[in-house]
Amino acid sequence: MPLARSLSMTSLNGLPQCEDEDLPLEDLLLFEVSWEVTNKVGGIYTVIQTKAKTTADEWGENYFLIGPYFEQNVKTQVEFSEPPNPAVKKAMDTMKSQGCQVFFGRWLIEGSPYVLLFDIGSAAWNLDKWKGEFWEVSNIGIPFHDQEANDAVIFGSLTAWFLKELSCQFDDKPNIIAHFHEWQAGVGLILSRSQKLPVATIFTTHATLLGRYLCAASIDFYNNLDQFDIDKEAGERQIYHRYCMERASVHCAHVFTTVSQITATEAEHMLKKSPDVVTPNGLNIKKFSAMHEFQNLHSMYKARIQEFIRGHFYGHLDFDLDKTLFFFIAGRYEFSNKGADMFLEALSRLNFLLRVHKTDVTVIVFFIMPAKTNNFNVETLKGQAVRKQLWDTAQSVKEKFGRKLYNSLLKGEIPDLNKILDRDDISIMKRAIYTTQRHTLPPVTTHNMIDDSNDPILNTIRRIGLFNNRTDRVKVILHPEFLSSTSPLLPLDYEEFVRGCHLGVFPSYYEPWGYTPAECTVMGIPSVTTNLSGFGCFMQEHVADPAAYGIYIVDRRFRSPDESCNQLTQFLYGFCQQNRRQRIIQRNRTERLSDLLDWKYLGRYYMHARHLALSRTFPVKFEMEPSAPPKTEGFRYPRPSSVPPSPSASQHSSPHHSEAEDEDEDERYDEDEEAERDRQNIKSPFSIGALPQGKKKQHGEYRN
Repeated sequence: MPLARSLSMTSLNGLPQCEDEDLPLEDLLLFEVSWEVTNKVGGIYTVIQTKAKTTADEWGENYFLIGPYFEQNVKTQVEFSEPPNPAVKKAMDTMKSQGCQVFFGRWLIEGSPYVLLFDIGSAAWNLDKWKGEFWEVSNIGIPFHDQEANDAVIFGSLTAWFLKELSCQFDDKPNIIAHFHEWQAGVGLILSRSQKLPVATIFTTHATLLGRYLCAASIDFYNNLDQFDIDKEAGERQIYHRYCMERASVHCAHVFTTVSQITATEAEHMLKKSPDVVTPNGLNIKKFSAMHEFQNLHSMYKARIQEFIRGHFYGHLDFDLDKTLFFFIAGRYEFSNKGADMFLEALSRLNFLLRVHKTDVTVIVFFIMPAKTNNFNVETLKGQAVRKQLWDTAQSVKEKFGRKLYNSLLKGEIPDLNKILDRDDISIMKRAIYTTQRHTLPPVTTHNMIDDSNDPILNTIRRIGLFNNRTDRVKVILHPEFLSSTSPLLPLDYEEFVRGCHLGVFPSYYEPWGYTPAECTVMGIPSVTTNLSGFGCFMQEHVADPAAYGIYIVDRRFRSPDESCNQLTQFLYGFCQQNRRQRIIQRNRTERLSDLLDWKYLGRYYMHARHLALSRTFPVKFEMEPSAPPKTEGFRYPRPSSVPPSPSASQHSSPHHSEAEDEDEDERYDEDEEAERDRQNIKSPFSIGALPQGKKKQHGEYRN
């Protein structure tokens, strides 16, 4: 596929201009390097996977991803092929001839980008030599017992070796941009710079190593950013060598980026450098053909969750499932960093409020956080078996009842309802009822935890007493395993589960971006986040009243923990006060925010970082007008003029307000009119020109 034409001599809105007319930009190659290419470890996998299509549309055949080779991942994700680029093929062949296993193919995700995978194990015999070379250029020693750091040295050395073999074929022409993600890939950047390779380098940190460790230790992190003795803190946690690898990568890169403003502030103090560009994380937004299809999906998957609840709470199902709300928190099991500690405390307070006001709303809260387990809880599995048995019993009685009713009606008779069910039917139903008798409370966890007595979530549940009693209006279920459609317990994928819930709650203390609330937003599910998460800060910048659009932002930066917990409790209680129509209206508003998170919009920040790297690395060849990164002014949603407003702003003095009041408010809501008003308020800071149908935008064709 032919790539872009040479950039014109006139620079447009900060784009680099090419001074050498013999150097067409289609000769530029972009390599993105990460330990999580085809290898899911955390959120970086989602960043790279979802961004691939936008980048592939921009760069076409000249976009390559570099990652580690793991056979179990590659079997299902990669289609092997020969490299179409002769320079890439020659560099690979040179490495193979010296004993390294290098694989090439297409990653089977949206965009189908090319991937180059290095087998770490096949090159492990070089480890001591490469650690010595790394020491010579950086004075960073790697302990023999740190397997992850050793793998990073091998991976980085292989990456730098490949880039050297590749750049040698271009006679020092500026043909390569290499973008490295996180410290595991940073060794390749450091070695490339030490060898003075003609490569424009970018380094992105998605979270600082030391920041994550300090926050997990329950330290008042953000109020003491300038007080930490960085070297001492890293040394005490035995991550000094990793920290040095990260910091060296940051300072060696031509362009340093991070994913949010809150992480930029953190990097300034932890890594002693401010990012050149903030590159927010996006998603591929799937727009449905039917305007309300996401609402239908919510209803469908909510019914599936309700089936699980019927089994889990058998014998204690004395609450109305039509008046039951499903909240959830999901992510890595980082008890304080992810805000699970504050969430549980807020649930205790919410339970008190709902009981005091004698509300008929029940809240069931799921904790989807993987932990070490033995297997499913027997009592949980039994619940699903009991539910299925009751369903089968009801179906057989219904079929028998239906046949008798049908025969009576054929004879022109109204059946005697007292005789239509015989004694056997009554006995079967009584037996079924007896099987639902339960002498224990419904379990709070679906699995047998390996270290039950030291589990922080279970210990907090014991302390606050949320044991799923009949009198509790808030009930808790810990599911310490990733969701799967093949599970015998809760057969739903994560996306299906999220669509079936009413509210995602993520009151994180340390969250450089926050994909969980972002995923909720694009699925039309309201969520709770904080002003210490990148996502929360991003929404505060773009949306005048985030809560009105179903994005509740807890202030964890400028309030005490107790005040933040009270604010979270009020958000949850206000959400419980909404009626069904208000929740539908709010989901419509939430889903409309998804355009903000589309890579088609957010990809421009990565474009800017690449242009900046080219102009800094090859100033003679590429020029760039001095300008700040792309701005987001004007891309700001106003507060919806329609009612009902956000729950936080519309709480009634009494929880028992009149339905008539709701009806009056709802009459003033016109969804189509409001949606059109929102679309008009999406004013891009600079527009990307429309393309003719079927034509892809290439990296020389931006017109900001």
